[in-house]
Amino acid sequence: MGWENSNYQAPGSRTTRTNRTNRTELTPFQVRDSNGQVELLSGSPPDYYSSERQIPPPPRRNMTQQPSAPWWNPRYWRKRTWAIAVTIFIIILVIVIVVPVEVVKANRYPDYTALNYSLADEYTGTTFFDNFNYFEGYDPAEGFVHYVPQARATQLNLTYASSDSAVLRVDTSVGPSSVPDASTGRFSVRVESKTQYDNGLFIFDVKHTPYGCGTWPALWLVDSNNWPTNGEIDVMEAVNQASDGNQMTLHTTDNCQMNVKRIMSGTNLNTNCYNVTNDNAGCGVKTAADTYGTAYNDAQGGVMALEWRDEGIRVWQFGRSSIPSDISARSPDPSTWGTASADFPNTNCDISSHFRNQSIIVNIDLCGQYAGGVYADSGCPSNCTDYVANNPDAFTNAFWEFGAFEVYKAS
Repeated sequence: MGWENSNYQAPGSRTTRTNRTNRTELTPFQVRDSNGQVELLSGSPPDYYSSERQIPPPPRRNMTQQPSAPWWNPRYWRKRTWAIAVTIFIIILVIVIVVPVEVVKANRYPDYTALNYSLADEYTGTTFFDNFNYFEGYDPAEGFVHYVPQARATQLNLTYASSDSAVLRVDTSVGPSSVPDASTGRFSVRVESKTQYDNGLFIFDVKHTPYGCGTWPALWLVDSNNWPTNGEIDVMEAVNQASDGNQMTLHTTDNCQMNVKRIMSGTNLNTNCYNVTNDNAGCGVKTAADTYGTAYNDAQGGVMALEWRDEGIRVWQFGRSSIPSDISARSPDPSTWGTASADFPNTNCDISSHFRNQSIIVNIDLCGQYAGGVYADSGCPSNCTDYVANNPDAFTNAFWEFGAFEVYKAS
């Protein structure tokens, strides 16, 4: 075998040649044996960095970059993330727990389970006023009246009763030329039942309601010696021309609110019964225009029914033609009477602690805190006290007429 280089040079030397990419190539190296030539190396070595097959260098690693934290793992949360999470949790807690509690609270309502009532007291006939004491003197509510005792009321014919009616009225005899005159107040009457009550069902047959400029009549219950500690329940009340209907109101000490669920047909006026709020307006309910005054009297009046129990105080007003048969039969059952005109539930007012030891009161006040306070807006002439003092004929319609009062107790 012999060696042969096709481009011979001196021994020990290397011959290179440059291709078109200006890279060097090895010259083919050959050997020859007896069978002919054998090419051991031919062509240039592989180009590992050619543009046709380039392997990019590995990316440079940022040694300060941390692996991304999974959002669902609290271990990696920042303070801001925790604050957001806590806020969302509180909102969900309010929605899930607090809101249902408030809904339940807003829908609380006492259980007015039917009670069995039996007659306890009756005020009727010619002895109607024998069951009352006559309040004497100036009015506690600053009215422009002189409340007279029973003897004087009888002399002036301000109270009288027959077998089927009892009347209480304002004096119409004293005028500007009378001696004495009415310059310090007109004669009127206020009577208070001798019996005091802590609860019960009260049926009042009312045939005529007083009205006229300057008048402030009321049918109500109160403990005169402990007001407002023992509360006040106004069953019928209106002022001046009384053209906007009857008002039913509670007056109390603090912590008696009616901002709760109520079932009634009347219109709510105020929800806070506390006497120092809203100039002692109380928590009143107003009914339709024909529930007091001219329209009511023209329809021969009707019946007022007051249920006073621990669960709440409710008042119904029935026209003469719609008095329930169980009332007429003297076996009243409020559970059959439908929606009350006024509803004062015990939800946010402890009825038993706010109302006790109350007498039934009937009076006709003149001017005073209420009628006098709104007199200028009532469409009445002059000013309240001058009008009352100088116009006795203006009070011909200022009288109450009742059938009977019945008081029932639960057995």
